[in-house]
Amino acid sequence: MPKLYDLSGKAVGEIELPQVFATAYRPDVIKRVVLSLQSKKRQRYGTDPLAGKRTSAHYHGRRKYRFAMMNKEMSRLPRIHGKGAGYMAFRGRFSPQAVKGRRAHPPKAEKNWAQDVNKKEKLLALHSALSAAAMKDLVAARGHEYAGDVPLVIVDDFENVSKAKEARKILASLGLEKELERCAEKKVRAGRGKMRGRKYKRKKGPLLIAAKKCALLKAAANIPGVDAVSADELNAEHLAPGANAGRLVVMTKSALDNFSKKVLSKGKER
Repeated sequence: MPKLYDLSGKAVGEIELPQVFATAYRPDVIKRVVLSLQSKKRQRYGTDPLAGKRTSAHYHGRRKYRFAMMNKEMSRLPRIHGKGAGYMAFRGRFSPQAVKGRRAHPPKAEKNWAQDVNKKEKLLALHSALSAAAMKDLVAARGHEYAGDVPLVIVDDFENVSKAKEARKILASLGLEKELERCAEKKVRAGRGKMRGRKYKRKKGPLLIAAKKCALLKAAANIPGVDAVSADELNAEHLAPGANAGRLVVMTKSALDNFSKKVLSKGKER
């Protein structure tokens, strides 16, 4: 049974976890749902529909015709010809194999990348990710620098904290000082991503869960590596970033009480 901590990091009681934390660990379902959530955030992209097609090049395919383009010892491609062609006369254009021609199968902006998942699968992934957050071996496997009981439950006064400095001090008193140091480190990404707006990488730290929208959500946003979310908006990706479950969770007492009723009923709608 996890302990209940106050803002100074002292244990003031014990908490019994709801039944949802006994859900079987299903990494396959968690991965499916997380990939679905990520697919719906993907930005669409595609080429200009007229790229490579802005040309007067065309092809005459009739035989025994005054302006026929057959039997000319040239490949049968759309070509620029006619009055005013000048030095561009009979240059191949438009077709994919021609210089400055169109692409054969370009990416299209109208393609839908979203992957839909059943409501019950979403709910199962949320339950399974919550139960994984209460497994010490999975939390350690994610690389979190914490060896105590999980999840960490703290009194509701934590939701009234409005400054990042105060929130950081409280987390350090819970024994998460090394974890916060691990998340503060920022590394340069290896590869092309450096050129594409994602030059730096940072470790994912603890997830703070509050019962409702409060000042804590804004304060925690300024702590590197720490995410904060209300119980109503919790999903599988918060609990399993990159589809790897076992994230270190710090939640308030009221948020824990909601997991047996409010959060799980709303999970069916997500």
